[in-house]
Amino acid sequence: MTVALANMPPSKSASFPPRPKRWTVAEFHRLLTDDMFEGTKPVLLDGEIIEMPNPRPPHDQSVGLADYVFKGVFAKGYWVRIRQSLALSQWSDPMPDLAVVLGSPRDYPILPTTAVLVVEVSDSSIDIDLGRKAALYAAWRIPDYWVVDLNGRQVVVHRDPQPDPKDPTKSRYTQSTPYDAGSSVSPLAMPGSTVNIADLLP
Repeated sequence: MTVALANMPPSKSASFPPRPKRWTVAEFHRLLTDDMFEGTKPVLLDGEIIEMPNPRPPHDQSVGLADYVFKGVFAKGYWVRIRQSLALSQWSDPMPDLAVVLGSPRDYPILPTTAVLVVEVSDSSIDIDLGRKAALYAAWRIPDYWVVDLNGRQVVVHRDPQPDPKDPTKSRYTQSTPYDAGSSVSPLAMPGSTVNIADLLP
């Protein structure tokens, strides 16, 4: 038996072009609990899951150093969070290496959505940390964003997030200052405290 298809109405799905799925934070977290990303360090940037390589020993050491340093700077009234979710929006959880938020863990029955300071440690991920992540943190007005550049032996401090005049749909930091290992800098939220850049480098 032959079925004539010429006069059949087109399928509704045929009118929609193929497109990538945009993941929500809730969906992303379900995938994490299902161990879908074993062997990688995934992040969610504007609905796109990026699989980052697992950290190497120098990266882990630098994150540990940052944890030690910033817990000494931010004491009572702040929570220093290591490699935990930061739900900036329904579509973005960059899973920063370090984020300092106001208050204590008891103040967050759900995920924090902002921070006074975010720190990313970079070796193989430097392009994303200085590019897409910087734009994302600027868009959500993170006032102080530090990138520990292990290869360059420096820390790049980003401040003053503003809309990008070249593209109104995006944002950028108007201040981006590299500090070498012999320098020091104060977090915006703790202007009376000084962090030696060498203390963040392995």
